[in-house]
Amino acid sequence: MGKILEITNLSKSYKDFSLKDINFTLERGYIMGFIGPNGSGKSTTIKLIMNLIKKDSGAINIFGLDNEQNDITIKNRIGFVYDENHFYEELTVKEMKDVISPFYSRWDEGIFNSYAKDFELPFNKQIKHLSKGMKMKFSLAIALSHHAELFIMDEPTSGLDPVIRSELLDVFQSLLQDENKSIFFSTHITSDLDKIADFITFIHNGEIVLSQTKDELLEEHCIVKGSKNQLNNNLPENFIGLKQNDFGFEALSRNKKEVIKQYGDSVMVEKPTLEDIMVFYTRRSDHRVSSY
Repeated sequence: MGKILEITNLSKSYKDFSLKDINFTLERGYIMGFIGPNGSGKSTTIKLIMNLIKKDSGAINIFGLDNEQNDITIKNRIGFVYDENHFYEELTVKEMKDVISPFYSRWDEGIFNSYAKDFELPFNKQIKHLSKGMKMKFSLAIALSHHAELFIMDEPTSGLDPVIRSELLDVFQSLLQDENKSIFFSTHITSDLDKIADFITFIHNGEIVLSQTKDELLEEHCIVKGSKNQLNNNLPENFIGLKQNDFGFEALSRNKKEVIKQYGDSVMVEKPTLEDIMVFYTRRSDHRVSSY
């Protein structure tokens, strides 16, 4: 379908943090989960994509266009959802919509009204009196109402109750029925991505740890559990981090076949979650030790 977002050798340095040669691509018709612990570089990357801050080096192409040289054109085709409220609190839902809609050349009042009805948005209620979930629904309705092709979601489900989170995830998935659209979904709630993501990009300490399809990621990795006497003095090469206690060990491996070949039925081999993968990689990187 073609690349809708392409980031090449992207770098940005601050006094105490740096993004280092970031590379990944997102094609049309897919959802990419963007994960990493707090302070890993997720927000900086999103600000660079949205041209809210200037890069030091590298390239960001959206719809095949340079994001700095084509800022207005690109933003007209992006639906952006923040995790926090950035609306005027004193305005009503209708008044805020009337302020925003003229900025989009392809604003569709019919689509907005349809989502407003589905989300049960109170048109005459001030923004400050909306619940967090209702504010997020309003933000999403705005993002969905101007025929955007790329949706950039920055922690859209953070702090929401499970019912509303599930409802929003259903909306995200329904968007992808149009194979020209894509979603870039930054979140620390990896269980949401377990449900809907096609690709996972994991960033830590300003560097991309991995970027691949979710299915491949979960198929390649496995959780290994066994007794302490099964471990050698050194951490096995195919283990990514290791947790030990008086009863045994638990580790993450990126080579399930090799683990089964080496240990056979003497260990438990389980399918990991995205949270398992993120935690093991992060702790290995942070502690630089074989076990923890």
